[in-house]
Formats: sequence, C-alpha cells, structure tokens
Amino acid sequence: MNKWILGARIKTLPAAIAPVIVGTSLADQIKVINALLALIVSLSLQIAVNYANDFSDGVRGTDTNRVGPTRLVASNLATASSVKNASFISFFVAIIAGTLLAFNTSVWLIAVGLISILAAWGYTGGKKPYGYLGFGEVAVFIFFGIVATVGSYYVQVEQISSSALLLSIPMGSLSCAILVINNLRDLNQDKLVSKRTMAVKLGDANTRIFYLLLLVLAQVSAAAAASINNYALLTLLWLPLTYSAANQVLKGASGKELITILGKTSRLQFLLALTLAISLSI
Repeated sequence: MNKWILGARIKTLPAAIAPVIVGTSLADQIKVINALLALIVSLSLQIAVNYANDFSDGVRGTDTNRVGPTRLVASNLATASSVKNASFISFFVAIIAGTLLAFNTSVWLIAVGLISILAAWGYTGGKKPYGYLGFGEVAVFIFFGIVATVGSYYVQVEQISSSALLLSIPMGSLSCAILVINNLRDLNQDKLVSKRTMAVKLGDANTRIFYLLLLVLAQVSAAAAASINNYALLTLLWLPLTYSAANQVLKGASGKELITILGKTSRLQFLLALTLAISLSI
C-alpha cells in the first residue's frame, strides 16, 4: 500500500465523516455544496492531524516499539520533513475549503477553523503538546463531536439548535472512544517516554471502564434523539456491536486485539451516524 495512504490512516476517517453526515441530515433542506465543503474540511483536518502526530511523535521518539498502525517517521518510510509537509498541505486544503464555506455562510467560521487547526497541531506538536498532558479526549470531543456536528448543521441553516448539540454527543463520545483505545494500546510505551495521556493517568483498569462509559453515553444519547424523530430508536440495533466491543475491552484485550476493537469502534460510530441520518430524513 502507498506509504502516504498508510500515513493518512484511512481507518480513522469515519470519525471525520460521521459528524458531518449527522449534522447535515438534521437540516430540512440540504445545501449540497456546503455539505461537501464541510466534509472536505473535516476529512482534511483528520488527515492533517494524523500526519502531524506521525511527525511530532516520530521526532520525539515516542513511536519506537509501537504496536499500532505503521508510522512513517518512526519506521523510516518517509523523512520527518516530508511528513510535516504532508500535514501542512492537508491543513491548506482545509483552509481553502473552510474559507469558501465561510464566504457561503458566515465569516466567523474562519475563526473557528483557525482554532481547530491550532488545536490539531497542538495535540502532539509544539513545546507543550496537550495530548501529552491528558487532554486529548477533551479536544476530540469538542472538535470532532460538537464543532463538527453543530458546524455541519450550521452551514446548512446558519443557526445553532439544541437538537444539533444533542446529536454531537454520540459523535464526540465515539471519537473519544477511538482515542481511548489507541491510548490504552500504547499505555505502557507512553509511560516509558513520559507521555501522560489520560490512559496513563487513569491506569489500565479505569481506562477500560472509561471506554465502556463512552460507549454507553453514545448509545443512550443516540437513542435520546428520538425526541427529534422517533426513528432514532433504530440506533438500538447496534447494541450488540456496542456490547461486543465493550465486553472485549473489559475482559482485558490488549496489543493487536485492541487494533481490532479500534476498527469495531470506528464501525460503530459510522453505523450510528448513518442510522441517525436515515432516521432524521424519514
């Protein structure tokens, strides 16, 4: 597989697609151009984050002996500078699409976009990356949950609603759950390099419980969208998948097993998003 596709980590992209689908589907009439631009922004930022993390962790040496997906810098598949440039190109694509979107709706979106980019780079980049201090999950919930979902709705109707905020909860929770699994998998290695993720701070057992709580919150809040449309209860169809993922984690899955659960969590997020989108469209 092309090394740049590996570096983009395509298995994480549903986390960028899901909130856009949900936020857009809440609008009564969909502006297709705005929806496509919102999707480009979200995907570009996700890819930029992946490359930025690859670069920053690689030059710090924190990806050595990594169990998870291949990293370009740590595995010497690409130079640090080329990976950094790939991140900047992805950010540039997001800036172009976001600027067009802002001109179509509100120029205030430019400020939101700039904050999102700074947050994306600051996760593992800079002198004091907040991802190394245990705040990664908070940022993911805010930007890949609230901002992405509510923002996708806003560019359709140019207003914010409580319904959009409610729908952002399952999206943000599952995006957090994906990060939690990543950090649980890397917990021991992160300890060795003084990377104080939330998993390191909570410890193995509590991180597993945290993952369970995120899945429960996602499932409950998705079902609560029945207050918007009764068909949202169809999201309960994915309870077996939720149970399967949570059960594996609580039973002590580790190493490469967690990579499988990562895929399962990503699939759950996409299925919940698709079900919510269909429900809201009925």
